[in-house]
Amino acid sequence: MFGRRKKAEAEADRPDFFEDAEMDAAEDDADAADYEDDYDAVTEVDGGPYDADDLESGADLTVGEVGTRLDLGSVLVPMPQGAQLQVEMAPDGSPQAVHLVTQHGRITVAAYAAPKSPGQWREVAGDLAESLRNDNATVSVESGPWGREVFAVTPNADLRFIGVDGYRWMVRCVVAGPSGGNTTDSELVATARAILRDTVVKRGNEPNPVRTPLPVVLPDALAQQLAAAHQQQLAQQQGGAPQQPAPQQPAPGPQGEQQPPQAPAQPQQRRGESGSAMQQLGR
Repeated sequence: MFGRRKKAEAEADRPDFFEDAEMDAAEDDADAADYEDDYDAVTEVDGGPYDADDLESGADLTVGEVGTRLDLGSVLVPMPQGAQLQVEMAPDGSPQAVHLVTQHGRITVAAYAAPKSPGQWREVAGDLAESLRNDNATVSVESGPWGREVFAVTPNADLRFIGVDGYRWMVRCVVAGPSGGNTTDSELVATARAILRDTVVKRGNEPNPVRTPLPVVLPDALAQQLAAAHQQQLAQQQGGAPQQPAPQQPAPGPQGEQQPPQAPAQPQQRRGESGSAMQQLGR
């Protein structure tokens, strides 16, 4: 488990940041019980996610509170001990998601562009809940350290979506575990929340539209490993070897374990932001 660090006092330079959040919450129309303001109450979180611009200048962002953060370009995510990596690639060969596979389940952290004022996660959570219900999942909204969390029971896995609003960014963590293993007091959820507390976001200055995923950039060593595997696959195809679907293999984690734990089955097809929530799990 990861240690905690004191939350940066960066919002002192933005005094209206949380005031805007309170005003937005008061103005929203809460028609359903799932979206009462109580779900948006944020507890005293001792840690992040951190904005890279708010941390000490010149600090090594890959050095986490406990262990090493994996630099994925827009986010730096701490690696739990014994975790493995799964890299999801786009059709054009670019990385679009990196999943942390633990013995309890799979955790995916991604960053998105957002407005200066918070409130995007509230909207995204509502869209997710509606989409999951349309996919015949059993959905509920629960309170977590950062406010509302969307919990869904599906045939393949129990899913939990945790969101955190930052300054011009939003982080979304997707937690996928076996039936009954993704409750708020489970080891899987505790690990996911600990990861979020030590995650760093590098938003950049690009004027990205809101809800746009911030780019994923793989570390050089991992990118070279994937490129070598791709070239080997092409060579086999050109050699006329019979092709059989190969199971997706996670890349070794920092400790180099070669036998990754089994992650819950996840859909492979992905759509844009308007697609089914079940088809966006890797986003």
